[in-house]
Amino acid sequence: MVDEAGFRELMTRVCSPVTVITTLTPQGLPYGTTVGAFMSLSLRPPMVAAALDRGSGLLAHAQASGRIGINVLRCDAGHIAAGFARARTDKFDGVDWILDHGLPRLQLVCAWLACEIASIVPGGDHLLLLSQVTSGQMTDNPPLTYLRRSFGTHLPIQQRVSLPSLQMSAHGDAVL
Repeated sequence: MVDEAGFRELMTRVCSPVTVITTLTPQGLPYGTTVGAFMSLSLRPPMVAAALDRGSGLLAHAQASGRIGINVLRCDAGHIAAGFARARTDKFDGVDWILDHGLPRLQLVCAWLACEIASIVPGGDHLLLLSQVTSGQMTDNPPLTYLRRSFGTHLPIQQRVSLPSLQMSAHGDAVL
């Protein structure tokens, strides 16, 4: 069994996209938080999964609205990620955003998804929001990533490096 500190250190070796999940409060105010666990879940229907700490302030607002916005931050938005990771009520102050499909959408994103929460599943000290994507947009900007406790972005491996060809099977499994 891996202890908590060892597991935390182990997971710093996993590169993650940096996303800010947003929603509106019952009073119509924008609310958001940076999350470290976000992934594609299903193609049919299009679904994503995101993990929220059980103590997250966003959780109650997301449950009340039944909808979330997924803001996949672009590589120059580290300050946005840091600001939304803090426990503050003024996270949107000084941040460029608009309402898109009735959800707060940040401007410094490489991808945006509007989602309906399909279910919430327990996962240890977190809850997984399984959400159906109802709308999405993207740009050509590279994403902000998090690895070994620092922000960065993806750089393609140079062509001179020989790697096996990776293809996806009809079932979505990687095939070398």
